Amino acid sequence: MDALPVAEARGYAIWHNDTCHVAEGDLSEVGDIVRNLGGFGLVPARTAGQLRELLRSGLPVASLSAMASAFGLEPAAITAVLRIPARTLARRKHQRRLSPEESDRLFRLSRVATLAEDVLGDRPRAASWLHAANRELGGATPLSRLDTDLGAEEVEATLLRLSHGVIG
Repeated sequence: MDALPVAEARGYAIWHNDTCHVAEGDLSEVGDIVRNLGGFGLVPARTAGQLRELLRSGLPVASLSAMASAFGLEPAAITAVLRIPARTLARRKHQRRLSPEESDRLFRLSRVATLAEDVLGDRPRAASWLHAANRELGGATPLSRLDTDLGAEEVEATLLRLSHGVIG
């Protein structure tokens, strides 16, 4: 059987690229996420496996401060997104380490913030986008949706649609 022409093989669509930059994993790589968590000196992970182990043992509290200052996050926003009561946060600062669950939520915040930075081009735009009401999210701010995994998936889907020009 002869090979079909490209347009016919792909359902008559005319493709300009054979691959998707999102599928290749170019967005939100480990190094960029680690940079947003305070850098390699604070979070010494170069691979996803190393980062996973650090999350399981708990990230340093300083990673939370690094994310807050990098993206202009107020303490109230951090405690809401990470679901850490103020007294528990004070205790964590004394212990100098977040719990594995809190670390995972901080990683989720960093992953989405890194994706926003990649899609929007720079950190100031990403920070502004995270704080602004978003029509695609029913008028909620992307930051307010990051307290659950489902909300984070909605925000990531919105960013990916934006990166592909589906929404403006």
